[in-house]
Amino acid sequence: MKLPEVERTKVKEVTLDMARNMESAIRTSFPNAKVVTDRFHVVKLVLDALQHIRIKHRWIEIEGENERLHLSRTTGIKYCERVLENGDTFKQLLARSRYILAKDSKLWTENQKHRSVILFREFPLIKKMYHHVMNFRNIYENKNKEVAKIQFEQWILKTKKLKIKEFNSTAKSIQNHLDNILNFFDNRSTNANAESFNSKIKLFRANQRGVSDTKFFLFRLYKLFA
Repeated sequence: MKLPEVERTKVKEVTLDMARNMESAIRTSFPNAKVVTDRFHVVKLVLDALQHIRIKHRWIEIEGENERLHLSRTTGIKYCERVLENGDTFKQLLARSRYILAKDSKLWTENQKHRSVILFREFPLIKKMYHHVMNFRNIYENKNKEVAKIQFEQWILKTKKLKIKEFNSTAKSIQNHLDNILNFFDNRSTNANAESFNSKIKLFRANQRGVSDTKFFLFRLYKLFA
């Protein structure tokens, strides 16, 4: 708001995350700007729902193991944890599948392909929702805004029919932000560069174990990244 209004009215487009307060600030500051919900944040929201299901399964396995250990101590029968053919236990399988579920199957390594076969065999719900997530990501490959709108609406409708809590919440958020999400298809604008730079700053700050001298920290950022 420190900028003159005549300058702020020149802004035609702003990409941002799904925060309502940020959107409100943009609409106030840049009245002529079209708001675009960034692709990265939308896809991440859907991926987070899938990861939540994976984590939920892992906690079920942890709880089951605790119950079996307790039964073993009570009965005096030695407890042997089941090991899958790739050497993983069920807990390890679910923990080590995090990055598998975040990537397209075309990008999996041979080890990841083997692990995914076991994961999807043992946990069919994860398999089903993984493919549901990949279908969502593929919508962004469209160049036509109207086609994308139809596919988003179909995905939301299918999600609601699945009646899975994590994905229902995600579908509602996408439906509420759909107009801004669809604005992406006008110019395919993204703030990926800003997100990448932000990650670099966070990593740099973490490597320095925090910041004690802010001015010197900014000076170093300028020298390293400007």
